[in-house]
This record gives sequence, C-alpha cells and structure tokens, in this order.
Amino acid sequence: MSDARQREMWRALRARHPGLREALLADARVTARYRGERSAFHSRPDAALQMLRLALVSDAFLAQALYRLKAALQARGVPVLPRIAHRLAMICAQLSIGDPVVVHPGVYIVHGQVVADGLVEIHSGVTIAPFVTIGLRAGDVRGATIEADVSIGTGAKLIGGVRIGAGARIGANAVVVDDVAPGTTVVGAPARPVRRPSPQAD
Repeated sequence: MSDARQREMWRALRARHPGLREALLADARVTARYRGERSAFHSRPDAALQMLRLALVSDAFLAQALYRLKAALQARGVPVLPRIAHRLAMICAQLSIGDPVVVHPGVYIVHGQVVADGLVEIHSGVTIAPFVTIGLRAGDVRGATIEADVSIGTGAKLIGGVRIGAGARIGANAVVVDDVAPGTTVVGAPARPVRRPSPQAD
C-alpha cells in the first residue's frame, strides 16, 4: 500500500470515531446503570461530576476515558499525547485498544484486562468482561465486528474477522473463530451454539 493510500485509510478510519463528549457521556451512563447507580444526568456540570466520580471509583471507566481521549487526539493529528493516554490506560486497568479499533458510544468494560487490536468495530450496548482478547489471525489485519448489545464473558477470545450478531452472548473462556448469529449463545473452544433441550413428550 502506498503512503498516500495508507494516510487516506487512517483519515477515513479516524473520521468514524465518535466525538469525545458524546462517547464519554454514553459510556458513563451505561457504566452507572450496570453499577446500579444513577444514570440520568441532570445537566452538563452534573454529567461532568458523575464522569469524574466514575473515573475515581472504576479503573476500567478511567481507562476507557483515556482510550476515548487517545482516539480524539489522534483524529486531530496531535502527536505524542495519544501514546501517553494509551500507556496510562494500560497501567491503570490493563486496557489495550489499538489505534484501528472503532468503539461506538455506550460500551461497558467491566473491570479492564481487555485487549483489542486490528480492524475491529464494537457497537453500542456491548459488555466486555475481564481477560477478553479481540485479536487477529496471523497475516490478516481484519478483526471482529461486534454488533449491538453483545455480551462477552470473562476470558473469551474472538479471533480474526468474525461477525458477532446483535444480542449474542459469548460464554466465559469461549474461543470464537466463526461468525455468531444474532441472539445466539456460544460456548467452548472452538465456540459452538448452545443447544436447548427438546421438549419431552408426555
């Protein structure tokens, strides 16, 4: 790929990132809701105070905010500072989200310890438990597309350019190497859909 095409690819990718304020507000609301706390913010100062409070009580939310800051700074072409924000996110919650990853507003990261890299897209309403890896196959930069309202369990691995359909559930320690249909629960390594027992005849 030529330098000009590569620069254009990065410009197009960074243009898809949500705005910093929009993303932080949505992330704060979903984080507060999952924590059983007030998720309706009454004003901008109230929202800012709640985001600050969440950053103080939740290392994962702080790291997620640092990722959002990194993405916003990169979109503006700011040097050095995005790398500092990335390192701080890794230090405070072991959260490593690569530069090509697009995370839509309103994603809940439960406790950190998450790695995502490559051409990955994570839609709104996704919940990511600890020790999750959203990674790549060797020699291929295409990563997972995770549609809205997916739940990813502790220790799960999503490998390569898989598509996880809306509302799907990925079980703890599952290794996903194939697409997952919307609303499906998958478990195991490699991950397979959970079969519901057929009704017993009387």
